[in-house]
Amino acid sequence: MVDMYASLRSNVGILGQILGDTIRTDLDDTFLDKIEQIRHLSKSSRQGNDAAREEMLTLLSSLSDDELVPFAKAFNQFLNLANIAEQFHTISRNCDELVCVPDPVEQLLGRMLSGNIDKDKMLDCLKTLDIDLVLTAHPTEISRRTLIQKYASVIDSLAALENPQLTGQEKKQHHLRLRQLIAQIWHTNEIRNERPTPVDEARWGLSTIEASLWQAVPDFLRQLNQHVEDRTNTQLPIDIAPVRFSSWMGGDRDGNPFVTAVVTQEVLDRNRHTAARLYLKDVALLVNELSMEGANEELLAYTKNSSEPYRDVLKDLRHKLRNTIDYLNGKLEGHHPDVELSDIIWDEKDIKDPLMMLYRSLCDSGMRLIANGLLLDMLRRIACFGIHMLRLDIRQDAQRHADVLAELTRYLGMGDYGHWSEADRQSFLLRELTSKRPLIPAKWQGSSDVNEVLSTFRLLATQPARAMGSYVISMASQPSDVLAVLLLLKETGCPHPMRVVPLFETLDDLNNASQCMSALFSIDWYRGYTKGIQEVMIGYSDSAKDAGVMAAAWAQYSAQEKLVAVSQDADIKLTLFHGRGGTIGRGGGPAHEAILSQPPGSVDGRIRVTEQGEMIRFKFGLPKVAVQSLALYTSAVMEATLLPPPEPKAQWRNCMEQLADESVLAYRAMVREEPDFVSYFRAATPEVELGKLPLGSRPAKRRVDGGIESLRAIPWIFAWSQNRLMLPAWLGAGEALQAATQRGELTLLQEMEQHWPFFKTRISMLEMVYAKAEPNLAKYYETSLVPSGLHHLGVQLRERLAVGVEAVLAVTQSETLMAHTPWSRESVELRNPYIDPLNFLQAELLARTRKEESSSTNVELALMLTIAGVAAGMRNTG
Repeated sequence: MVDMYASLRSNVGILGQILGDTIRTDLDDTFLDKIEQIRHLSKSSRQGNDAAREEMLTLLSSLSDDELVPFAKAFNQFLNLANIAEQFHTISRNCDELVCVPDPVEQLLGRMLSGNIDKDKMLDCLKTLDIDLVLTAHPTEISRRTLIQKYASVIDSLAALENPQLTGQEKKQHHLRLRQLIAQIWHTNEIRNERPTPVDEARWGLSTIEASLWQAVPDFLRQLNQHVEDRTNTQLPIDIAPVRFSSWMGGDRDGNPFVTAVVTQEVLDRNRHTAARLYLKDVALLVNELSMEGANEELLAYTKNSSEPYRDVLKDLRHKLRNTIDYLNGKLEGHHPDVELSDIIWDEKDIKDPLMMLYRSLCDSGMRLIANGLLLDMLRRIACFGIHMLRLDIRQDAQRHADVLAELTRYLGMGDYGHWSEADRQSFLLRELTSKRPLIPAKWQGSSDVNEVLSTFRLLATQPARAMGSYVISMASQPSDVLAVLLLLKETGCPHPMRVVPLFETLDDLNNASQCMSALFSIDWYRGYTKGIQEVMIGYSDSAKDAGVMAAAWAQYSAQEKLVAVSQDADIKLTLFHGRGGTIGRGGGPAHEAILSQPPGSVDGRIRVTEQGEMIRFKFGLPKVAVQSLALYTSAVMEATLLPPPEPKAQWRNCMEQLADESVLAYRAMVREEPDFVSYFRAATPEVELGKLPLGSRPAKRRVDGGIESLRAIPWIFAWSQNRLMLPAWLGAGEALQAATQRGELTLLQEMEQHWPFFKTRISMLEMVYAKAEPNLAKYYETSLVPSGLHHLGVQLRERLAVGVEAVLAVTQSETLMAHTPWSRESVELRNPYIDPLNFLQAELLARTRKEESSSTNVELALMLTIAGVAAGMRNTG
């Protein structure tokens, strides 16, 4: 039988061998032999050899303090290198058909145009697509930026080695480069010494654009244009931008005291600085390329009949971009440089208009081929990124706005806004929104928290509309939450209407979302403000933490259906903003399937989606991978718009309603009502120790004195993925499926799985987490770390896991999990022998550190490395 993964295994083998050679050079043969022995024992243990398992545990527990860090580092880096090889395999020349699917846009166009979709309707949809991918700095990217850059260089070397025409000497050079890179990786600390600042996170996001998306966007549009032209004989518009990018990095202040108005201003300046610097590189290349003399009358008149008209325009643009960079450098250094408006790029048209003039001239002069080269790429970058690179969203908790108004009304002797009813709040807010006089006294000084909120609003008033995205209100539940933000925008002098977006997060808020928006749409003033356009954000992370994945998914689906209906009734175009995470427990999973499983009518050519943490690197970190991701998003949104899924049958709805009700009861009975659950969670997982890992800028908890309810969704899921129980991604779902089966509804469940994309995606996601869950490992953590009086909880949880696996297999009518996705199953199974030793060592180190008053530096670092290694092996962290 042909090994379909031969080239992947070969690359994993090459990288692993080089890593082994590097370790041998740094340490010695004896240590490398011990690593290899543990690896082989782990594989044997996986195959059911109990003696091998015991021998491996004995070796791990006998590691000296000096051996802990290099051991954890070795397995951690092997998993990172395996991830690199797998990521490269998807874009490799030797990629097999199970991994590398054909271009999804080309497939979709073929299906549409050979079916019932009119060509003009398809083209109109494509030209008006509005897909906004919002990069967020949730602390799930555990790898340091310096290592990410080295990993990208490893992939470059693997790609170079695929060239069949390389000489022997050239191959030696590329292998030498690989050895150098892996040596650099080995000798670099994986764990940051300090927690990143919000500015560091924003710079990390910009580096992804510079390293990958800057090239991927025009490459994708060129590919898209070719598909459309081949099928329809039609060229796409020059400034088409079906996918754009926004960011929360430096704008998301919900629960993060380190994101201040000063930080947000710096991030905005850095975004613009990066854009100017990259455009300057493009212009420098164009100066070399556009040496021709022939031009149309418009360009000749503009350049006064210059002999090199294109270069004259480009040199002027180069001069302005250099001035812009100098000006922004001054701002970032704390100065206030004086500049002439005419000498700097202040607006998108300042760079777009001259380039469009050059494009028209080239086309008019018979040089369309030249126009459609680098010049067209640059115009399309401008359409996508503008001069601000990323539109920055602001996010703040609804209570912070209410606190500002409460303090203000008390100061003015108007009462206490915080104690008013919703009706009284709305009446006050609408009265002030329509008032001609200011509400906030010029010399009023509020508390420090209030002043920080107002400083953010005052900053927004100074920014161009194109620099900013949406103002997202966390924990929104009432119309007053939206109106309060609008009043603060008015009072601080914001000159343009900013999108104000309620984020419905908890189960109750999702269920109440349509009523809240209906009430807002009934307010004439508000309808006038929206100008017929509304954005609403659906929270996945907190709703799943609140109610479990099954109930949360149904609440999200139902909320979208109702929001679509109330928006249509009010004649308002709705954009749904999906706050999805990287993991299943936070709404993660394959984006293509997720979009196609949304309610019919909920996409309609417009969608915003968060891309979080390590998923940004996996989806967009390499230009070719990024092109694939952009194609998947584009094809999915077009298909959901033009070929929407069917309306679910009444039977399916009733069944899903009951599944949701039963799953939330099962979930909350454990998480909320079991008195020992929090104690078990804190003992059985490294939840407490995660707080020491310098992942992101934001604290892990909303309140330091809170329990599970105050813990952020990311560390909640991260902790359970470390002990491999994966509990948040399945708890409650299996019990509900089992109950439905016992009621005689198995045939109905199977019908839903086969014919309802929403339910099929739910079951597929459950399969994936069940396949990743390791109850035996979770039991080992329990034995090592949990007081014996709490072991009964672990028994219950593992029984529930087994129930869920059995229920899902009955629905899919399969003998094994993920039988329909062998590549994904293979990927999970390949990693397990390398993750297992890290898990066993982590449990050992947790037990050791919890017994000792103070641990050695080596033990602390080794523990952090096991956390990083397990995260790398699981391919998602939070």
